[in-house]
Amino acid sequence: MLQNDALDHDLENTGEMVIKLIESSKAEDSLRAARKKQQVLFEHHLETKKTATQLLNSLVHSEELVGQKLLDLKDQNTQMTRELEKVEKEVQQIRSKSLTLDSDVEFLQKELERLKESEKEIQTLQQEVDEDTTEVIPSAIYLAQLYLKITGIKLELDTEPHILRGVHYGANVATPIDIDTSTRSPCEISDELWSLVSTDW
Repeated sequence: MLQNDALDHDLENTGEMVIKLIESSKAEDSLRAARKKQQVLFEHHLETKKTATQLLNSLVHSEELVGQKLLDLKDQNTQMTRELEKVEKEVQQIRSKSLTLDSDVEFLQKELERLKESEKEIQTLQQEVDEDTTEVIPSAIYLAQLYLKITGIKLELDTEPHILRGVHYGANVATPIDIDTSTRSPCEISDELWSLVSTDW
């Protein structure tokens, strides 16, 4: 703007000098030439002023755009920083859960191995029981039937361990048997059972 003021001042001075020159010389041609030169200079001045104003407006507009873009970038940067912090927090939570899950999986795997071992032991025991059952029960049934034939005494097999229970089938009457073996000696029990058996042949 200072340059434009200086240019305006120069134009005024030039115009005044031209007028003085015309008045002193009274030369019409010089006046016309000076007026033409002044007109060209004035038009050039107006064009320059217009261009400078346009450039200044364009510069101001560009500064506004750049400022707005800068503010937008700052907002985006702030938002991205918040999102990054949120994602980092979620990653930490997932890592923590992952560690907990790994620990749970390890515990469950050990528990599964323990259960498999227990299952093997149970299967082994079951096999042993099955083998004992196929060998012992038939022989026990055979002995019970043999005792029944010889003595007429039929014993129950599913009683408590210390109870001897059954029935003696005599010639005319059936006598129940209920003996607590924990309170009597084997000899007493044997004597009582043999006392039920008839000696008549």
